[in-house]
Amino acid sequence: MRFFSPGRTSFSSFVPTSLSTSISRAVTLGVVLPATLVASTAFEQVPPPAVNARSWVLVDATSNQVLASGNADERVEPASLTKLMTAYLVFEALNAKKITMEQTVMPSEAVRRVRTDESRMFIEANKPVTVHDLVYGMIVQSGNDAAIALAELVGGSEAQFVNMMNAEAAKLGMTHTHFADVNGMPDAQHYTTAGDLAVLSARLIRDYPDYYNIFSVKEFTYNKIKQPNRNRLLWIDPTVDGLKTGYTQAAGYCLIASAKRPLAGTPDASRRFVSVMMGETKEHDRVQDSLKMLNYGYTAYDTVRLYKANQVVGTPCVYKGSQDTVQIGMKSDQYISVPKGMGDKVKPQIEQIDPLIAPIANGQQVGTAKLVADGKVLAQFPLVALQPVPQAGVVGRVWDSLMLMFNKKK
Repeated sequence: MRFFSPGRTSFSSFVPTSLSTSISRAVTLGVVLPATLVASTAFEQVPPPAVNARSWVLVDATSNQVLASGNADERVEPASLTKLMTAYLVFEALNAKKITMEQTVMPSEAVRRVRTDESRMFIEANKPVTVHDLVYGMIVQSGNDAAIALAELVGGSEAQFVNMMNAEAAKLGMTHTHFADVNGMPDAQHYTTAGDLAVLSARLIRDYPDYYNIFSVKEFTYNKIKQPNRNRLLWIDPTVDGLKTGYTQAAGYCLIASAKRPLAGTPDASRRFVSVMMGETKEHDRVQDSLKMLNYGYTAYDTVRLYKANQVVGTPCVYKGSQDTVQIGMKSDQYISVPKGMGDKVKPQIEQIDPLIAPIANGQQVGTAKLVADGKVLAQFPLVALQPVPQAGVVGRVWDSLMLMFNKKK
């Protein structure tokens, strides 16, 4: 297993030596959950099932762990999975209110170059269409013409939008990726890896939940032409609600699938897994291998919620503050996934900074929560102040300074 890490840091491996294929590089996800794995061989685990994909990854997006992988750093063509980055930037623009779903777009002549053998939503050059229809046409119908129109809208031109795609890939830590277009047509300078696509998928789901549900739409009609979503898992497994298919002769059949299922014993929580299958030789294989891997994740691993968001885990003393103590905890739910049956062995240990001296900002790190099993540290999370503590007045600060000196001498 591996943990995705916050900011621009990397995650460490937690894959047993019995797995000969693992992601050996560090990938940055930059997600909200600040987990950093520090142990590598705590548990035995059930090996993943065999798949026919050229490269693949299984991610627990709830705990930000890579549970299993094969050839995850191998360079591959993303085909229409490219549109996940196109969608990410469009969602970013929508979220920032730079564009709106109701906005009307006038597609340029560039949409005419989409060939009849490519995926299309059948928009026409110089005929108005709403952003809403373009987004649904790109995601549900996988329309190359829709992606071009959206790229021109958000980036000003396709070329500038591609620059934005590559800049965002670098920002997300997709170090093995380079985009040459917005659709994924074959190009020597257009490539990625299963590991990078796992990073992008998890970030898309986490960063833009208000738009993620579009990936679960089974069909969309534009210009009286109804087309189904090519992700057949939407019909096979009701817990699957995304993400995207891709195919070119060079890339093979590709599928990124995501499922959300209840977390046993925790009625207000759920587990989300993402599988990435690249380079399948048959369409049927990408569907069955994705389902097989998702089911493996849910059956072979237990996801444990360690802390709830804003749960108070301690109230340590504060010196030189307007109050004597501060509530500490975590700002978001924290999870860990372990091999089946091992959840009860995971125990938290709290280590806090001592002494704590005001001022303390809301959200400031004041300690660390470590997860320990069988005497080994599995992961650690930063503990933060759940409330601000301003400085005390002059008298209070002087008094606490004396107390600190006295305690230090002891």
